Amino acid sequence: MSETFTALMIEDEGGKPKASFRQMGIGDLPDHDVLVEVHYSTLNYKDGLAVSGKGRIARRLPMVAGIDIAGIVKESRSPDWKPGDKVVVNGWGLSETEWGGYARYQRLKPEWLTRLPDGFDLVEAMAIGTAGYTAALCVDALEDWGQIRPGSGEVLVTGAAGGVGSTAIALLAARGYAVTAATGRPETHDYLRSLGASAFVDRAVLAEKGAPLQKERWSGAVDTVGSQTLATVLSQARYGAAVTACGLAGGADLPATVLPHILRSVALLGIDSVMAPHAKRERAWARLARDLDRDALRAISRVEPMSLLPDLAGQIVAGQIRGRVVIDVSR
Repeated sequence: MSETFTALMIEDEGGKPKASFRQMGIGDLPDHDVLVEVHYSTLNYKDGLAVSGKGRIARRLPMVAGIDIAGIVKESRSPDWKPGDKVVVNGWGLSETEWGGYARYQRLKPEWLTRLPDGFDLVEAMAIGTAGYTAALCVDALEDWGQIRPGSGEVLVTGAAGGVGSTAIALLAARGYAVTAATGRPETHDYLRSLGASAFVDRAVLAEKGAPLQKERWSGAVDTVGSQTLATVLSQARYGAAVTACGLAGGADLPATVLPHILRSVALLGIDSVMAPHAKRERAWARLARDLDRDALRAISRVEPMSLLPDLAGQIVAGQIRGRVVIDVSR
């Protein structure tokens, strides 16, 4: 196959990572066992950092960016996959240590692939992407902890208008939970209410430093922000509650104490979407197929051409993107 195609490549320029479009051929790709024709990728916060140069995400250069892939197998040296199989890839070091999805074709290791669940098309798969799949991992973890039940109190979602937050709200609401959305943008309230949020809290309130133990409020929480926001959420969690941590948009520090954990038995559950084992991935995608309303999915997503990625990257880092952006790598 001699086809050439465009890829968004991150390279070293004067000691700093810089993203630009490059022409590539199939022969330029890594020598992995499965060749996938990529139809769509996504724009995640991590992608925004990588493409804008505001975060050193790629740990080796040159690097094809993009942490998500939805496509169709074209060639395979693995017995597990055959041409025509529809697949998704989330994580596994894509855009960090392994070439990612911002290219029309990519060669991948067979163990990285997940079969696209019946009922999803490739656009829907990337409207979900790593953000939605991470949200499903969070909801699975909260329910596995065994303390939250529909009707048992408020479940908080921080970074509510982002990709993880939007999908988490939709999944939790579908299960019957009372969801409170934390956002600093009042103009998103109607949008978040349409996904199932029933109450709102200003993110600035959660970002204020307060007492290590505050009035109990949250029966569970999905936090995408980290730093002082996460510390405040922990201090307001009810006895026996669990809080999932899956992001650091507000910072990687955690200025908290052990008091919520040892006096209220509050659990802090770390969520990793990059190296999660297949059993967790398949369970998360099964939840998405079962509980995620397709109208809600359309409400939180839009498709944009890969050519606009440099501008979109700056927008997501600045907190100006609502919901999910699907990237059409053919444009």
